[in-house]
Amino acid sequence: MKKILMILTSHSELVNTDSKTGVWLGEFTDPYYEFIDKGYTVTLASPKGGKPPIDPRSQLTENLTSSNRRFKKDEKAQKDFEFTLKLSDVKTNDFDAVFFPGGHGPMGDLATDEETARLVVEFFKEDKPIAAICHGPAALLTAAIEEPELLQGREVTGFSNTEEKMVGLRDNIPFSLEDRLKTLGAKYSSAALPFTSKVKVSGKLVTGQNPASAEKAAKELIKLLE
Repeated sequence: MKKILMILTSHSELVNTDSKTGVWLGEFTDPYYEFIDKGYTVTLASPKGGKPPIDPRSQLTENLTSSNRRFKKDEKAQKDFEFTLKLSDVKTNDFDAVFFPGGHGPMGDLATDEETARLVVEFFKEDKPIAAICHGPAALLTAAIEEPELLQGREVTGFSNTEEKMVGLRDNIPFSLEDRLKTLGAKYSSAALPFTSKVKVSGKLVTGQNPASAEKAAKELIKLLE
């Protein structure tokens, strides 16, 4: 049975605003149930442990998915979400792959978190699949400074500058994810139409652009594991 580590943000603050952020719920639940329905074991972890913040906008009616509704009725998943492991207690040799959901939260913690970087480097060195969607690729940035081959020359995607402007949060984030990925040598590309699905697979690195890409990114990770 394959074992997937899903790393969630513990960060809820946006820059220059009182608005809150956190995990984008569908970017967690869509992949989560892809893995569960495949028979995989999924373990949830976060920098601080415990219950991660959820981006309030991801719970608005227009952003709900069938997996969101399934999650709300799933007592085991709710409990696992409430009691995520602390990253410092996680060992890569317990898992076959790692998956980073997005939401703007990862920009505020996973992008610079030492434990996140440690785990990404270890997964990379052990040649295990790494997947990240939307703002989840922020979790790769610090690790890529230590291990440049993680991103250099790789086809990747992530939440685009255009999408940041369209959601009105360009001035509420610490940096541009698209720009930072390019700076670290990645070959970044985005969908022709904002907010439509785009997934890139480069070796054992899977990246998805936005919430619409979550399910496909999970399926690409499953292909690598199978």
